[in-house]
Amino acid sequence: MEPLPDDRTDHRTEIRDFLASRRAKITPEQAGLPTSGRRRVPGLRREEVAVLAGVSTEWYTRLEKGHISGVSEDVLAAVAQSLQLDEDERTYLFDLARAARPARRAPSRRRDVAVPPRVQWLLDSMTMSSAFVRNGRQDVVASNPLARALHAPVFESETTDKRGRPNIARYIFLDPGARQFFVDWEAAAAVTAALLRAEAGREPHDRALRELIGELSTLSPDFRSQWAAHDVRIRHDGIKRLQHPDVGELELTYQSLDLPLSHRAMHDLTLYTAEPGTTSEDRLKILTSLAAGPSRVAEPTDRLS
Repeated sequence: MEPLPDDRTDHRTEIRDFLASRRAKITPEQAGLPTSGRRRVPGLRREEVAVLAGVSTEWYTRLEKGHISGVSEDVLAAVAQSLQLDEDERTYLFDLARAARPARRAPSRRRDVAVPPRVQWLLDSMTMSSAFVRNGRQDVVASNPLARALHAPVFESETTDKRGRPNIARYIFLDPGARQFFVDWEAAAAVTAALLRAEAGREPHDRALRELIGELSTLSPDFRSQWAAHDVRIRHDGIKRLQHPDVGELELTYQSLDLPLSHRAMHDLTLYTAEPGTTSEDRLKILTSLAAGPSRVAEPTDRLS
């Protein structure tokens, strides 16, 4: 299993594997470089990335070996451009660089924060949209009735924690039923692993996150494969198809929005809704009626951890 950075490591393995994986994805033609002769690998060579970034081959080789501490933002930006990183990948590279810098003091443990009642009121006011809040570890920390009805297999899974709180990553990779519930399971698995990868770069000292990734890596070959791809995702939206046990297949639009509940913790509000006039809207209305009942009020024990 690939080790995650912790309080005692300088993230060299993570940096090396990420940069090497991005380099391998770009052909000389895509980078606008001339090609001649046979190449052992389809991607760029280190010396080619160095030329594109305007640095020496020795310098880039040292960077790709994980020596990122002290590298200026301008140079990192040049490397990101040379590797054609997208916005999420660029953010992740800068997160890795920040985590590798020597800390003036030991990093503090991220404190849990309560889900404010106003957030639950907001969720419960959305009667025709499934709405839930999750943290960077993919724990669902607050939800409205329709979210619990729509994602009933997730909430009722044996992969929930002792408080009955679902974790989307644990459900996708450890519950066999996830492959039926998520019609496009492979895409859902890839995005989920990429979201965890981004969180690992953002919060390298989160012990609970390391334990989650260790658990998934140990128990799920599919997760190990996705984790090794080093793909990164921060923001996500699109179309999701679900096979619901009560109403059948639904094709829904989903959107995730940043929800600033804490200056330290990353969490977002995720909304699912159906296109008006579609069969999926009719089926979502059925779930809305099934979900009608006493709303769940957020309590101090509901933690964003």
